[in-house]
Parts: sequence; structure tokens; C-alpha cells
Amino acid sequence: MSFKPVNPKVDFPKQEEEVLKFWEDNKIFEKSLSQREGAEDFVFYDGPPFATGLPHFGHLIPSTIKDIIPRYQTMKGKKVERRFGWDCHGLPVENLIEKELGLNSKHEIEEYGIAKFNDACRASVLRYTAEWEKTVSRMGRWVDFKNDYKTMNPEFMESIWWVAKSLWDKGLIYEGQYILPYCPRCSTVLSTHELAQGYKDVNDPAITIRFKITRAPEKIDDPDMTNGKTYFLAWTTTPWTLPSNLGLCMGPEIDYVKILDKASGDYYILAQARLSAYYKNEEDYQIIYTRKGSDFIGAKYEPLFPYFAELTTNEDGSDGAFRLFNADYVSTEDGTGVVHIAPAFGEDDSKVMKDTGVPFVQPIDAECKYTAAVSDYTGRFVKDCDKDIMDRLKKEGKLVKRDQVLHSYPHCWRCSSPLIYRGVGSWFVKVADHHDRLLRANSKINWQPAHIKEGRFGKWLAGSRDWAVSRNRYWGNPIPIWRCDNPDCKDTICVGSRQELADLSGTYPEDLHKQYVDQITFPCKKCNGTMKRIPEVFDCWFESGSMPYAQQHYPFENKEYFEKHFPAKFISEGLDQTRGWFYTLTVLAAHLFDKPAFENCVVNGIVLASDGRKMSKSLRNYTDPVEAIDRFGADAIRLFLMYSTVVKADEIRYSDEGVRDILKSILIPLWNSYSFFVTYANIDNVTPTGKLFDNALPSNPLDAWLLSISQKLIKDVSEALDAYDLNSAIDPIVKFIDQLNNWYIRRSRRRFWKSENDSDKTEAYEALYIALKTLCKVAAPFVPFITEEMYQNLKTSEEKESVHLCDYPEVNEKWLNQELEFKMATVQKAVSMGHSLRNTFNLKNRQPLASVALVTRNAEEKRVLSEMEDCIREELNVKKVIFHEREDELVEYKAKANFKVLGKELGPLMKKAAGIIAELTSEQIVAILEGNKLSVEIEGKSVELDSEKVLVDRFEKDDLKVLNEGTLTVGLDSKVTDDLKKEGYVRDLIRGIQNQRKESGLNVTDRIKLTVAGDEKLKSAYLMFVDFICNETLTSEINWADSFPNAVKVDADDKEWGIVIEKA
Repeated sequence: MSFKPVNPKVDFPKQEEEVLKFWEDNKIFEKSLSQREGAEDFVFYDGPPFATGLPHFGHLIPSTIKDIIPRYQTMKGKKVERRFGWDCHGLPVENLIEKELGLNSKHEIEEYGIAKFNDACRASVLRYTAEWEKTVSRMGRWVDFKNDYKTMNPEFMESIWWVAKSLWDKGLIYEGQYILPYCPRCSTVLSTHELAQGYKDVNDPAITIRFKITRAPEKIDDPDMTNGKTYFLAWTTTPWTLPSNLGLCMGPEIDYVKILDKASGDYYILAQARLSAYYKNEEDYQIIYTRKGSDFIGAKYEPLFPYFAELTTNEDGSDGAFRLFNADYVSTEDGTGVVHIAPAFGEDDSKVMKDTGVPFVQPIDAECKYTAAVSDYTGRFVKDCDKDIMDRLKKEGKLVKRDQVLHSYPHCWRCSSPLIYRGVGSWFVKVADHHDRLLRANSKINWQPAHIKEGRFGKWLAGSRDWAVSRNRYWGNPIPIWRCDNPDCKDTICVGSRQELADLSGTYPEDLHKQYVDQITFPCKKCNGTMKRIPEVFDCWFESGSMPYAQQHYPFENKEYFEKHFPAKFISEGLDQTRGWFYTLTVLAAHLFDKPAFENCVVNGIVLASDGRKMSKSLRNYTDPVEAIDRFGADAIRLFLMYSTVVKADEIRYSDEGVRDILKSILIPLWNSYSFFVTYANIDNVTPTGKLFDNALPSNPLDAWLLSISQKLIKDVSEALDAYDLNSAIDPIVKFIDQLNNWYIRRSRRRFWKSENDSDKTEAYEALYIALKTLCKVAAPFVPFITEEMYQNLKTSEEKESVHLCDYPEVNEKWLNQELEFKMATVQKAVSMGHSLRNTFNLKNRQPLASVALVTRNAEEKRVLSEMEDCIREELNVKKVIFHEREDELVEYKAKANFKVLGKELGPLMKKAAGIIAELTSEQIVAILEGNKLSVEIEGKSVELDSEKVLVDRFEKDDLKVLNEGTLTVGLDSKVTDDLKKEGYVRDLIRGIQNQRKESGLNVTDRIKLTVAGDEKLKSAYLMFVDFICNETLTSEINWADSFPNAVKVDADDKEWGIVIEKA
């Protein structure tokens, strides 16, 4: 057979479209599943995205990871179902519909009609599914969109009811009231793990207010404290909470001072440590006394506002509000060291006021607007009143200082409104008392990167609090709790299925959404009341955390299958999900089954724009993903994302230039090696089988080495993928492509060029064929398009239809040869050091040099280098290789003391030691370099010197340029003689001719007529090497011209050739 000719100038995006069509036309994905029917299942969970927006780079990373691992496991013989899912409920959808319908609040939604609103949400929720499917598929990801799961489907929702009922029966769901983050725009609570997704840096007011003292504490004998001129100073960044102030708080062990403010004649009490924040000069105040915060307990002050002044005394006559308390959380890091307490708006505040008998005051409505209780600001959003409240306090002489503070403040992750901390009744899943169970589940998970386990995720679990799972919204899964409407009964039950609800009520709901199930009531078994569903719906994170069960409609269907395959083998999402999906999956799995929900997790970091900022449509600081795929191809973007620290949960900056680098350094070299093979195999009409070396190893060491590193490639990539370490899995592939191009093909090129078809040439073709086929299969999960294209051309008629239907290669132990790999690595090290010297001293590789000198202190290294002398000479373009016994034949040594090491040992003798070490002879230095110890006397103290304590500088002799690395030293003779210079000119000429052949579209076998022009020195070089030029460029007729106006220019160092090529 002959191979399909390969265009060296490949259009990757166009080629990928053709591969996609091949997969679709031949149902390759479906076949990859069906051919594994009956095999061991590999289960992974696909976290559901919202389909209310288009996919972006942040989605492409986990999506690619979730393609690589299933492809690999499929090739390893597993059956991997890949079921896509959609997150249909929640605020993202509601916010979108509110905007479209022009609704601005919950009461407007209720006026519009909950049923109509939910219908609108349902209609829009899958708006962009076609775009998602197109982009995900175009990225090469194989996933089942037809059999997808949707969180709004009744079966999915019913399983979530089962989850809730199971938790209820275990006593893990309860109703409580806590201070929680609350979105005024969405009029609902957020759970603590959602906060991390919405922090923004904002400027807020920071004001200091004075509170007039009306009663002194018992522990302080200060009759002047109530003279009408003595005040507590308190600080706050939330002026809107001041109308709800019910107390002040000090730290019990903090030192507080009463001072005379000399400018006003008033007396202030504040923390001593905070004086400097309020007074630049100590002369501006006088300290009257200093007391601990505990001494001020019980002091009373005048209410700042009149709204709740009646709470000064409790109903039983005991002290009520507007007095001073103590709490350990008070600090002197900022403010005055005196904290204003509004218990409805702060968790610490609420704890301080608990059991004081003071009523819970929260004068704001569901949209965080003041109620009639705060008459001056009724109906206004609280934060909008900050300025008016500050102006009023200033006018009343109660505002002492007004600043601004820049701080990170939580905002709603969906609508971007600033959150308000407020007392809210909510339904909770118990977490805080079950950390041991969560940590036990986490201990069974393999995390990539590993530090997530004990770090970000482990710490989050260890400090996690009870999870607020209810939302005061509409488009969500209704919490299946029914409560008796009789206020004297209030019996509460949790319903776990549609059938259970039908048994209780006589109504079997086909749809479980709010507008339907809220209509279902049934008699209370304890009284004559009516059981009605509570109004809240579930947090959508509760739904996504339940997806392992709900996607299978467990336990109503697939019970045996689910229980056999839980937990999942693998999941992957971004770092933010350590406080989102990973967390909710773990909480529910641990509570339900005392297991983790997944065994392996790859956590990716975030993608930033090239300027280091967040990708922003408004800033236009990144390329649209679809546009990038069309421009560069999906393989290039997949590699750019995966071959980076983003798969180690670090940040990555996307740039088109970065993707071009991947093309230039990895994919194009891979394509070039494939193109080289196909081109010459077709010229020689060679048809390798891949079986030539089944019974006998290659005779040429290069071929044997290539087979060996092909097997090492399989071993290294498999081990990394088995550990879910994607970055470490790609490294060997990149290295192999480099070895294939820049060593094997370059070293073997003349074996393919020669005209006779001997056994050496046959073995070279066979080895390269095996290497390319192996690479196709090994790299197929990472770059599915280019590997498919190559495989289609390389496969034999008996082989599988697609590379993605092949088994993953297994290591052929017979081909592994570590000794040969060491040998080649040693030579490559010497050559690499030589090239490094050329680059450092601007000696280009095409310029021949007289010699390279090698010195090694390793006998095995020396033997290998001697055997491969010809290879080293060719690779470094030198006339001869000279071996020296001692490094000091190439360099002069100078020794100096390693102060870092010796300083600790010698202390004050160090200076003396440095002088002695600087005088060491070459022989003494050589002895130390060879691993011996040298004993010297320093003022009667014997000191053992070794290579740790002595640093050695090397100074080149003559024209040598020297580099040392470990046991090997390479010295390059940098002197360029006239003859060497001429040969360098000629090698530049040959490179120019070869480039021109390509540009002219000539085949590699075409012979040419060549005309060469240049100055006298170039002519002299031409005449010296004319036969060499003809042989290297397949020139059958060559002529010299002193000048040629239409000639193509070829740079040659400081000169310029002119050439004209014609096909012979």
C-alpha cells in the first residue's frame, strides 16, 4: 500500500472539521461504548453547568480533562458512560427572566404570577444548549448529550426529595435562625460556601460615633461619667445598622482610657491602643484613668436614635438595651476598640445579646428596605441611607470622625448586589457536628494536586458550618416539608417521594415544581389542621450535590447499578468548587453513605486574560473560545490548557501567542515527523507492517533506541494517567516528539535519503512507523484530532477503524533497553552542552569548528562518548573530537570559600580560611573535584575541605569556550579559520537552496539546475565545495555568475549569496 500524501503546510482547524465528520458519519463515539459492552464500568460524574450563558475558557479546562480521562480509560478496556447534565434551577435563571420580564423584586414576581414566572424560566433554561453542544463537540470532547440529565426533570427532583427525607430521618435537617448573608435583590439567603465566589473590593464609609453615657458601671467610681459630657466612642463601616443599635461591646482584657479632649472639653472612652489613630499629638488630650474593659460592664448610654428607646428596660424591670457588654472577639486592630451592636445584623452581636431579654429588632423587609419602625427612612434600601444617617448624626453632634475604608466585601455571585448580613429563618443541613465524618470521607479521595486534600478542601471541611439549604425563591426544587397550619400544633413531616405524597393526599404530582405541589394539602394526623408545604425551595447546590443519585433516579430505579458503582471513580472541576460542588457532593455522600462521592478529583485553576486580569467581555481582553478554535484548532488549545500549571490548580494566562507556541513547538514538529515518514515511504514504495521486530531486535542502535523510548513513553504516560496527573502525562509526549524529530530523524536522515533499499533502510522505516503508531495511540486522549488523522493513514487493513477504538498500548519489555537509553542520553547531554556553548558565544550551528574537547570523571560516560565520537562530531559540526584526561588541560582553576557552608563552622576564622582556599593549587582543586578531602590548618584548627566547602571557578585557555555540568566538561574551539569560514558560507547556501526548493513546490526527489552568484570570497568557497553543494541539493547542473539581478537572496553571516533554481 502507499500512504496518502501529506501536505507539510497543514491547516489544523480544517483538518479537525473533517475528523469530526468522520467520527459522526461512522458513529465512532457510539462504537467506543458498544465495543466495551460487558466490560468493567468506569463511572465519572459530570458537574452540570447552567445553560443560560455561552461556554468560556473556564468551562473548556474541566471539559477537556473530562474528555482525556474517559478516553484513556476506554482505551484501557473500561466502559465509560459520559452523560452530560444541565443545572436548570436557581437564581441565574430567575435573574435572567426577571430582566426579560422587567420585574425588579419578589413582590412583582408574585403579582405577575409564580406559575407564569416558572413557565418562563422553564422555557428559557436550555436556551444555549445547541451552542454548548457545538462548542464542546468542536473541542473534541465525546459526551452523551442525547441521554443528558436535567435538574428540572421530575425524576431528578424526586430523588432529591429522597435525599432530603433520608437526612430528615437521620435528624440532619432542621429549621433555625442565624445571621446569614442575604441578597436584597434576590431576597434570599446564601450559604457560606457561596460567599467565596462573589467578593469585590469596595469603598465603604468608616465612621466614629459618640454615645452619651447615662449610668456609670458599678466597678468604676466616677460620678463625672454621667455629667452629660462623657461618651463612649464606637466605630462602624455599616452606618445603616445604627438605627438598630441595642448595645456596645468592649474586650474584657483590653485597656481602655478615659481622656479629656482638650479641643472640645468633652470626655471620651476608647481603647488605649487606638489613641494614635485619633490624635496626632499627645498634647491634644489628657488621660484621666485607664481601666480594663471588664470594669465597664453595665454602663448605660443614651439611644442614638429614638426608634427603640423603649427597650432600655425589659418587661420584668431588668436592664434591657443600650448598655455595655463584653466579648472576646473585640480587638484593637481598627476602630476604637468599642463595637456597636445591632444583633439582627451580626453573628457576634447576636451571641452577645442572647439571653439578655432584649427583643430581636430587625426593622427591614425582604428587600432590605426599612420598615415603618424606622419612620424617617421607611421604604428605602438600607445602604442607600448611609449618607443621610451620617449627615443626621453630624448635625446632632454625634459624628466624631468620618473616613472611607477599602475592603473586600461579599456580593451575590449571581446578581452582583452587595450582601446584607441579617437574621434569617432558614432550613439547615447539619455539618458543624459531623466534621469527623466529612474528613473521613476526604481521606479516601486522591486529589490532583495533592495539596488540596489537607489544604484548601480539608481546612474548609474542618471549619465548615451548618449548611443553609433553603431559598426564598420560586424556580427550584420545592423543599418537601409539610407543616400543620394549626398554630398550636405545627406538626412537620418530610415527604420522600411522589408516591408518599399521593398516599398522604390522594394526589400524585407529575410535576414537582412549586406552582403544582403548593396546591397539595392533606389532613394533619395529630389535629384537625391542614398540612401545607413550607414556601422555600432548595439551594441549587443541594441539587447538584445530589446528582449522583438523582441522575439515576435512585432509589426508585437503577438501585443495584448505583450501589455497585458508588462512589464515582473520577470528577473534575475548577478550584472554586472546593467550596461548591466538591463540598456539597462530600457532605451529602458522607451523611447518606459514610463515603466520599468520588475517589479521584482533578482540580484546575482559573484562566485569566493575557494582561493578568479576569477575562471580560466589556474589556475585550481575550479571544472568544469559538474564534480561537477556528483559528488554531482544538488540539492546540487542549494542549495549551493541559500542558500548564492550570491542571495543578494554579492560574494561567490565556494568550493567542501561547497557543501559537504550542503549535510551533509540539504539534507542527509532530506533523513534520509524520510528513517526513509518509513522503519517503511513498518515494521508496515501502509498506512497514510494525511486525519486523517481533522476533529480532533492530541491528542499528538508533532504531533499537527509538523502540526503547517508545516503550518508556507508554510506561511514563500510563503511570501518570493512572495517578490522574495530567501535567506529568504530557511531559513524556512532548519529550518524545522532540527526540523523534531532533535526534532520531535528524541522525537517520541520510538512511532514508540513500537510493538503495537495503535492510538498514527497511529497519529505519519500520522503527519510525512503530514509533509514530505508538505515539498516535498514547497521545490520542490528549490530542484526538491529529492522532486520528495520522492513524487513518498509517493503520493497516486489519486494524481498528479509529485510533479511539484501539486498546491503549502496553509496554513490550523486550524492546526496553535502559543501557542504550543511558548511552544516547549521555551523547545528547554532550551535544546539548556543545549547542549551549554555540548559542552563548554566537557560534551558529551551520558554522563548522575545528574541534570539541571532552573531559569526564565518569569512566562509563567516557566509554559511551568514545563509542559515539562520529555522532558527536556530526551533531556539533566540528572536524574532530578530542578526549582529555584532566579538566585542567582545558581550563585554569581558581578556588574560593563557600561562606554559606564554612561560615557556620569557622566563625571568626572564616576570613583567614578564605585566604588559604584562594591559594589552593590546581592539583589540590582537582583532588577536591574528584571527591577527595583536603585537610588544612587554620590557626591550629584542622579543617577538612570538600566540594561542598570549596567553590571552583573555571577560566578557559586560548580560544576554548568551556562548560561544565556534573562530571562532564565540554570545550569548544571557537577559532574560525578561513577554510572553516568558507564552509560555513556554503552550509548557509545549502540551507537557502533547500528552503527555495520547498517554496517552489518541488518534490524531495526532483533534481534541479542551479545558478549561484556572490562576491570573490563566496566564489572561492563555492569552488572549494561545488561537489558537496550538488550532492546535498540534488543538483544535476550548476553554474556560477558574478551577479544575477533576479536571484533569490540567501544570508550567509556577513555576506549574501544569490541563487536561481530550475527543475532539471
